[in-house]
Amino acid sequence: MSAGNGGGEANGPVRRAQGGPRSESPGGPPDGAPILSEYGSAFRMGGFDWDLLTGTMQMDDAALAVFDLDREEYDGRPESLGSRVLPDESSRLDALVAQALKDGSDQYGAYFRIRRRDGRHQWTHTQGIVHRDATGRPVRIIGVLRDATHELTESAARLGLDEGRRKRAGVVEGTTAALAHARTVKDVIDLLNDSHALEHFGAASLVMGLLEAGRIHLVAEGPEGAFVPGTRFTRVDEPYPMSEVIRTLRPRFIDSPRDFSDSYPVLWPHISGLGVTAAAYLPLIAQARPIGALGLLYSDRTGFSEDERTLLVALSSSIAQSLQRAMLYEQEHDLAEGLQQAMLPRRIPEVPGARTAVRYRSARLGRDIGGDWYDVIALPGGRVGAVIGDVQGHDTHAAAVMGQLRIVLRAYAAEGHTPATVMARASVFLHELDTERFATCTYAEVDLRTGVVQLVRAGHVDPLIRESDGRCRRLPVEGGLPLGLSAEFGRLDYPVTTLELDPGQTLLLYTDGLVEKPGADLDEGLQWLSSLVRRGPDDLQELADHLCDVVAERGGEDDVAILLLRRHGTYAAPGAGRFQQHVAQSDPEALRSARHMIRAAVRAWGAGERADEIELVADELMTNALMHTDGGAIVTLRVLPGPTRRLRVEVEDRSSALPRRREAGEAGVSGRGLLLVDQLSDAWGVESRGGGKCVWCEFVVESVVPET
Repeated sequence: MSAGNGGGEANGPVRRAQGGPRSESPGGPPDGAPILSEYGSAFRMGGFDWDLLTGTMQMDDAALAVFDLDREEYDGRPESLGSRVLPDESSRLDALVAQALKDGSDQYGAYFRIRRRDGRHQWTHTQGIVHRDATGRPVRIIGVLRDATHELTESAARLGLDEGRRKRAGVVEGTTAALAHARTVKDVIDLLNDSHALEHFGAASLVMGLLEAGRIHLVAEGPEGAFVPGTRFTRVDEPYPMSEVIRTLRPRFIDSPRDFSDSYPVLWPHISGLGVTAAAYLPLIAQARPIGALGLLYSDRTGFSEDERTLLVALSSSIAQSLQRAMLYEQEHDLAEGLQQAMLPRRIPEVPGARTAVRYRSARLGRDIGGDWYDVIALPGGRVGAVIGDVQGHDTHAAAVMGQLRIVLRAYAAEGHTPATVMARASVFLHELDTERFATCTYAEVDLRTGVVQLVRAGHVDPLIRESDGRCRRLPVEGGLPLGLSAEFGRLDYPVTTLELDPGQTLLLYTDGLVEKPGADLDEGLQWLSSLVRRGPDDLQELADHLCDVVAERGGEDDVAILLLRRHGTYAAPGAGRFQQHVAQSDPEALRSARHMIRAAVRAWGAGERADEIELVADELMTNALMHTDGGAIVTLRVLPGPTRRLRVEVEDRSSALPRRREAGEAGVSGRGLLLVDQLSDAWGVESRGGGKCVWCEFVVESVVPET
């Protein structure tokens, strides 16, 4: 016969057989009549007749007596016997019958245990004969059942005892192995709340509480509906079994319902409806102090053997160690994350003319906190600095170095240094720190009035640009060595990439944790990110959340920092349009960048009709300063207030020698500079500026419109 769980696997072949031609099933005997009469007294025990085509099983009174069932309690369905057969025995019997039907066997036999009304376990034996039709399809099983409690030999009983002992030991080993992967307290709780955990423990219900400030906080209970109202938080001195085992640090095994009701009369009325017949409450002890308690409630047994008690105590010890390890992980994680959050800017300043969104997400637990950071720096003249960076390592030291580096980089930018100088000085600072860490970084200085962006990259991943229509593209930026390494190797020259950020465009800066995926190269990660940004929401804050959510679902071994900056329109800071740029000597890239920004600024201010003249004159003044003086030059472009709209170009240098007009030489390559300035500008002149001078020129323009 089958174990009675709806036929289990045994009905599988029968269901498949029902698709073929149906044969007549022999009619069964009347209810209660001996099924085995046609076989004489061969078995002299209760019998059953199982019609595999209809799924019904007739049992005589003797067979029902073996199962400790009355006639009115049995409805002719095999699954009705499931309440009597132990769960593990049921699975074994189902597999045995299914195999016999499948491999063509004509009989099978097995010993198994059932649970009688009084809770006692009874060894039972079944023997079945399989009848098949002409095609070999199984259609009927006729068999016998008998109480085999006194038939088992001492060796068979010992074999069963050893098997049970190995099985219980396997439960402890399996649970310990599963707990080894639990990183947080929630992981441990989820494992214990899982329905399969109850099956492994052989328990009908489970509860676990953690000790918090003298109270027991119930954090796990199962199955659903097993919770006792009013016990979510209890005191250690209350008359509950969990409180007792925490006070005494000794397990409490409850052997019977009477033992439970007598020992804990306050709790028993609330759980008596669960059919509890025995329970084991175990203290969770780590480093000689209690951290909680575990309760296992049983409805199919009374009492615990010495072996079972030993194994349950070992199980509680394993759970306690896992809980303590998870608590330490969480404490270290909170400490490291708190340190990193303290190092990050507390608030991001409002930037007129742009919107920003920043996010930081920690990907790992314990002390594995990275040195990722972001920063937004408000600069004079309607400019803003955007920084994204990542210090090498995943620990509190990386977070501390990150904090120092962020503050230093912010200070250099606020002092007015060019992006290349900011990056070079930050590299020297990191190299001089008492650390072997290096950092990757990208610094972008954005003029929100003109849209001109100057980008410097130190070993970092390339940024992205998202268009107003959602299209996204990678922005190749020439880069230098990471911060710290460039100073160590004496390669402090950081090239500057200049571009224009149009209204509606978004600059995306991020750390490599956003694009690095196991088994994929960086290009694949960037393509994936571009596609993700393209499909993402248009709202900046929602887009930042979307990126973090996708990263959380994907997992990863690195932290992630994200900075999004979107230009909203042409913006003029108070005092109308003003642009200033330092041009270093022997730096053709800086000269080219300055020309680019002058052209963009003139167009942004509505003076496009004289853009070529202004750019040509400014270029001439900058070139003269770089060729005929020591040191670099500072070029300033600004709109002058007044009834006449004028745009002024100023070039400062550190030489006090005044320029003079002269005729061009025979070669015609020199001497035309001031003549060109005089012819193209409406006014020009020279002013002394402390240790140097300023050459200026002005242009009257039709319309200079620095819009807000």
